[in-house]
Amino acid sequence: MLLKVFTFSLTSFLVIYVLRGLGILGFLPGGFILVCLLIALISGLGWGIQKTRRF
Repeated sequence: MLLKVFTFSLTSFLVIYVLRGLGILGFLPGGFILVCLLIALISGLGWGIQKTRRF
């Protein structure tokens, strides 16, 4: 579950970041990109922690 959230949030962040850099999504504020980055980081950390647990 967290892997899907992480991959989706990371790919959407990268796409938004590249398109904003090209000027296509220039109307998006920087706070929105920061929130997308934080979601990707938090879900990646959660997935990494969940992956290393032994059950």
